[in-house]
Amino acid sequence: MPTISHKGRNMPESPIRKLAPFADAAKEKGKKVYHLNIGQPDIKTPEVAMEAVKNIDLTLIEYSPSAGYESYRKKLAQFYQRQNVNVNSEDIIITTGGSEALLFALATITDPGDEIIIPEPFYANYHAFASSTSATVIPVISTIETGFALPSIDAVEKLITPRTKAILICNPGNPTGYLYSEAEIKQLAGLIKKHDLYLIADEVYREFLYDGDDVHYSVMNLEDVQQNVIMVDSVSKRYSMCGARIGCLVTKNKDVLATVMKFAQARLSPPTIEQIACEAAIDTPQSYFDEVISEYKSRRDTLITELNKIEGVIVTKPKGAFYCIAQLPIENADDFAQWLLETYDLNGETVMVAPAAGFYSTPGMGLNQVRIAYVINKKDLITAVNILKEALLVYNKK
Repeated sequence: MPTISHKGRNMPESPIRKLAPFADAAKEKGKKVYHLNIGQPDIKTPEVAMEAVKNIDLTLIEYSPSAGYESYRKKLAQFYQRQNVNVNSEDIIITTGGSEALLFALATITDPGDEIIIPEPFYANYHAFASSTSATVIPVISTIETGFALPSIDAVEKLITPRTKAILICNPGNPTGYLYSEAEIKQLAGLIKKHDLYLIADEVYREFLYDGDDVHYSVMNLEDVQQNVIMVDSVSKRYSMCGARIGCLVTKNKDVLATVMKFAQARLSPPTIEQIACEAAIDTPQSYFDEVISEYKSRRDTLITELNKIEGVIVTKPKGAFYCIAQLPIENADDFAQWLLETYDLNGETVMVAPAAGFYSTPGMGLNQVRIAYVINKKDLITAVNILKEALLVYNKK
């Protein structure tokens, strides 16, 4: 029988979706499952985007340009400029989701065995993207005790080797909700300048900030290292359009853009109809975002308040995105998460969480932690956390 590639065998399984069969089985038994495991917002997509789809007047759904429609790229650049982000349409390539932008970025800058430094815990698919391009993830550990702040620059610098090609961050962070300060971003900029590395920033949650004085600082505004910076973005969370699969890669580096374009041409084009919807979505009124951010802030505060009522749970208040990492009074979150779905229910209801070990690449890290996404309404959040509280009591007695 033919063998599977080493790359395929080493591709990590999604910690977010691997428990899906157990959730499906629980639902088939009649249980209600509260999904705290996945970042699928329940917020409605902006009406302007939906109307654009409904009113499409096409007789042919043709290929779009490999870089994406020029009209969309120009409008997207104007959107960034209104946020005081230094971007022009020539700096943008439209991709099939932020995931493809990250894949293209890693494929462009790394050869097999090259290393990417990533503060962990990190979005699990970063490991999958690195595996796909035969790059090696080098983790630098951030801790729940510091709220998952950027580790010291010295700790990061010690990991740099001749094979290091880039530092990759998510700002604000998935799965931690941590928001990097301007000072931290500039510290990283000094490091990539010193060692001539790339800094890749996944900024898909840039709008999701909840505390009045907090500001998102984009890597595109770093002045001295513009040739070293790559930004990744997506419409998935901003407009609650996860299924549209439209993202972008942004950089001032023309060599990077030219190489990314080769990959873009090889996959032909990003989706046509979805770009039309995304171009329209840029006209979403500010009132939409004000309501969305207010709702998520309220959900965050509710979730953290309820989690802090559970004895033995450790959690820090996230500044952005819509996730948090909670440390539970258990030894094995994988076992607990599966048990919640297979065995436990409270009045016919249970909870699905994402074991956090899958967001680390260092063996043994995050074994007693879970990622919780606060993408359900406050009433359901309170119910879900109460189920979690009661489940912990039962689980720890068995």
